[in-house]
Amino acid sequence: MRDEGPTNHPLAGSGNPEVPPQGQRSFMHILVNTAVANLTTSYLWFALTFWVYLETENVMATGIIGGAFMLLISLFSMVFGTIVDNHRKKSVFVFSALITAVAFSLAGLIYLVLPTEDILDIGGWQFWIFCLVILFGAIVEQMRGIALSTTVTLLIPVERHANANGLVGTVQGIAFIVTSVFSGLSIGLLGMGWTLAIAIMLVVITMLHLLGISIPEEEPEKEEGRTKTSDLRLGFTTVMAIPGLFALIIFSMFNNFIGGTYMALMDPYGLTIMPVEAWGIAFGLASTGFIVGGLAIAKFGLGANPIRTMLLLVAVMGFLGAIFTIREWTWLYVLGIWFYMMLIPAVEASEQTVIQKVVAFRRQGRVFGFAQMLEAAAAPITAFLIAPIAQYLVIPFMRSPEGDAQFGWLVGQGEARGIALIFLAGGLIMIVVALLAMGTGQYRKLSAIFQAESPAAPEEASLANKSEDPSD
Repeated sequence: MRDEGPTNHPLAGSGNPEVPPQGQRSFMHILVNTAVANLTTSYLWFALTFWVYLETENVMATGIIGGAFMLLISLFSMVFGTIVDNHRKKSVFVFSALITAVAFSLAGLIYLVLPTEDILDIGGWQFWIFCLVILFGAIVEQMRGIALSTTVTLLIPVERHANANGLVGTVQGIAFIVTSVFSGLSIGLLGMGWTLAIAIMLVVITMLHLLGISIPEEEPEKEEGRTKTSDLRLGFTTVMAIPGLFALIIFSMFNNFIGGTYMALMDPYGLTIMPVEAWGIAFGLASTGFIVGGLAIAKFGLGANPIRTMLLLVAVMGFLGAIFTIREWTWLYVLGIWFYMMLIPAVEASEQTVIQKVVAFRRQGRVFGFAQMLEAAAAPITAFLIAPIAQYLVIPFMRSPEGDAQFGWLVGQGEARGIALIFLAGGLIMIVVALLAMGTGQYRKLSAIFQAESPAAPEEASLANKSEDPSD
């Protein structure tokens, strides 16, 4: 069977199906629905973490919960992408909402039936069952993020993809800010029981709302000769067949790894240089940069070449990351975080916009799943690698006379100079890697494919067909 690859993209080139007139309205309904679902899942997940720590004061338990969340997202992303590609998008949204609602309801039942002291016994099976049920519901909800990215392709004209991806970044930013505030208030004022009840109610509401949304889409095309194994790995083979796309995803993964360093150490730095109350307010204000950045992309787009835009912005992010802790000045730190957050939606939207144009629509779910698998894997690596290095090596060194003598002239004096040195190194690495990437052949090839009138990757056919080998 001959595979036409990206030329079958529903919005790329001539002879492809037109975007339905009601697509924009349907997309906005899906966007708002997914935003509420993401907010609900994050709200319960953060609340669980806060509740466990406040009741047990066990850092290891909360660390395991957080690490397991990111690790399982990475493990299941390819499966989720395959499900998205092989089913209508509305069915995927409803299925995800249903499973999440069932899981959260089961967690509520466990909370009602079992004594609270048993659930909070970290050494008991009740604790891990309770956490795993909530974790399962939260993980399945992540499928909606992949489906949402493909829905942009389905419902929005190709020239407006970047703008739509900017809106996605905006609602993610709103959820990011609101979640931590609501979760803390909910646990502090209402307790875990009412928090579960609110999460269950919101998930059910989003599911009922989904039933009334019309997403015009034909039945997904079935590719003949595919086995379950080859179908699952099709995301990888498709990425490898398009020149430069694998390099783009690896770059995003590396950027997440360096960016994860900032996220892992941002709270400790803020809590070192200011009181906890002030840091909470400061971080909330700085996080509004995420919303502003998303709205800017929704208004102005990403330019003719989003790949170039992405690399330039990553270099700017590296510069910001290198200097916003160069001295222990609170105003510099908060302002630097604001600008850093403002650039994140553009970087994420750039990758999504490229994939939406150069990858065939019927395979986008698997490609987004493959990208999410690699990029989500960077977070646990950061948490397990950078934090111990900072705690036991860099911070003690910078508090010693030797460290101050060697680097005090560069990062100044203060309690948080070890973290500042790590931020400086991470920022410089981001700048160098981004600028080097702009000079590679992979960058030029992918840019040419993206800017072509009808993106095509001839290699996709031969490489993808190899995965149909009966030996699979």
